[in-house]
Amino acid sequence: MKLLYEESFQHLEEGSVVKGRVIRVDRDQVLVDVGYKSEGVVSLREFSDPRLAEVGSEVEVLLEQTEDQDGMVVLSKRKADRMKNWERLVEVFDSGEVMEGKITCRVKGGYNVDLGMETFLPASQVSLRPSGPPGSHVGKVLRFKIIKLNRRRKNVVLSHRVVLEEEREVSRDRIFKELEIGQLRKGEVKNITDFGAFVDLGGIDGLLHITDMSWGRISHPSEVVAVGDEIEVMVLNFNREKQKISLGLKQKTPSPWENVEERYPVDSRQKGRVVNITDYGAFVELEKGVEGLVHISEMSWTRRLGHPTEVVAIGDVVEVVVLAIDTAKHKISLGMRQVDANPWTLVKEKYPVGTRITGRIRNLTDYGAFMEVEEGIDGLIHVSDLSWERRVNHPSEVLKKGDRVEAVVLSISPDDKRIGLGIKQLHGDPWSTVAEDYQVGQLISGIVVKTVSFGAFVGLEGGIEGLAHVSQLGSEGVVRVEDVVTVGDRVEAEIVRLEPEKKKMGLAIKKVLEKAAVKETEAPAEAETGVPAAAEPGAAVADESAGPTEPEATAEPEATVEPEAVVPVEPAEPDAPAPVEPEAPAEPDAPAPVELEAPAEPDVPAPSGPEEPSQPGEAEPTQGEAGESGDPTP
Repeated sequence: MKLLYEESFQHLEEGSVVKGRVIRVDRDQVLVDVGYKSEGVVSLREFSDPRLAEVGSEVEVLLEQTEDQDGMVVLSKRKADRMKNWERLVEVFDSGEVMEGKITCRVKGGYNVDLGMETFLPASQVSLRPSGPPGSHVGKVLRFKIIKLNRRRKNVVLSHRVVLEEEREVSRDRIFKELEIGQLRKGEVKNITDFGAFVDLGGIDGLLHITDMSWGRISHPSEVVAVGDEIEVMVLNFNREKQKISLGLKQKTPSPWENVEERYPVDSRQKGRVVNITDYGAFVELEKGVEGLVHISEMSWTRRLGHPTEVVAIGDVVEVVVLAIDTAKHKISLGMRQVDANPWTLVKEKYPVGTRITGRIRNLTDYGAFMEVEEGIDGLIHVSDLSWERRVNHPSEVLKKGDRVEAVVLSISPDDKRIGLGIKQLHGDPWSTVAEDYQVGQLISGIVVKTVSFGAFVGLEGGIEGLAHVSQLGSEGVVRVEDVVTVGDRVEAEIVRLEPEKKKMGLAIKKVLEKAAVKETEAPAEAETGVPAAAEPGAAVADESAGPTEPEATAEPEATVEPEAVVPVEPAEPDAPAPVEPEAPAEPDAPAPVELEAPAEPDVPAPSGPEEPSQPGEAEPTQGEAGESGDPTP
């Protein structure tokens, strides 16, 4: 009997899942018979469904211990369920099947999902795109795929997004087989951006661009659609390889651009409302869906606009003229200034060339001054037309903003909207009489009005200026002009070049300085000896020896007494006696009559002719000088 009694019990091992029968249900415990010597107790909280804990029902439990300190079998239904569910999850993971579970709570980085055991769902794997606030998916029953399973730690990571992507791929293939351009399909607005809205066509999204929502101008897609709206759209285009679909909403109605040339012919006047302003112009709505651009250059005949807002504002109703229409590109060019007559067409008649007008200086630039001829019409006074007398580098030297001045109309170009004016033309050109008043070789006196690196400008009477080049400022090389002359100095110069037609006059201060130096050198010699410095010593001796026999020779007053005869300033004077001509020894081709080193006559200085000129030919005597002086050798 004992043997039979022991054999009647099942052979159970600890840690194994066994089947048992509920024999009694207490307040918080369930007594389960697993066919062992004694029954086991399972907590009632381990039963997720109370109906499983009814007396007589069969349950699977985990045998943790065959006997505890009270002689009872220790059982656990929760652990048995976990082991059973884990085995099922391993099979599902290996097969790639889809399971259904309930999101129970939100945790850090995602959610917990009940699949018979606790699993983890990352927040990035909940949907195809972010949707709803955090925690909004708690309580949802969704379909999942196991994307990661750790057998050692028994961790499971789920993804609902993978399931959606697989479903979407199936839907895409089906939808692309059905799509046709121009087809109307219903969809749900899933998302809205600044550039459009995404519409779910039943597994695949298409883009409804903002420009395809309405024939009229809209600022944001939310003005037309909202998330969750069920709308009917037209298929405009699709790309099967890139899986992109372009949708349109306005294309369901006729285009307002059809026959637009008939409604708005070129040169016709129209009224419209300003709906948008940019840096380059303003868009005017002629009707819903038809807009034209008024370029900033077409807003005013006379005003120089920096921005369209100086003339119009959004919402203004303006009158415009249709300038051009491009129906293919849906563009209309409009003009506002064409509503009024072009004032430039009358300018040529009102202000013919030569007319004297008075106006206010409106603006100064580097190249001239703008004078207001009339309201909105300016003329340019170029810097070269400000003065005959002086060289003007900037108009601010002569004019200032706001001055009222008189000017002469020099040229008019209505097409280019330009008027050329001049102030110096109010008076005659002083250069027209320069050839009569000045000649090459003439000595002049003037004031240095400007110095530059290459020379000095000397102002003469009548506003004429001559240039003394740096090479004509001294007998030796001049490095800095300011070392010789400065602005305001009165100087004497000789005219070496004169070109009235080019308004050019070349001056040489060097020649005057050289002649002055010769004069200073020769004057003491005459005072001491009474003999002209340019005369030969031999000639002086001959005159002295001949004195007793020929008193007439010593009585000649011109050679010894007359001071004017020895003045070297006027070399071309024909009446000057030959012996006192100072520039005869400077003849380049004539040999020097006396050696400077000869000690024969210590009391009579040798002639000191001018230094060799820096430019050959400048020191050559005139024909009169050569004829009068001759050969001074006795």
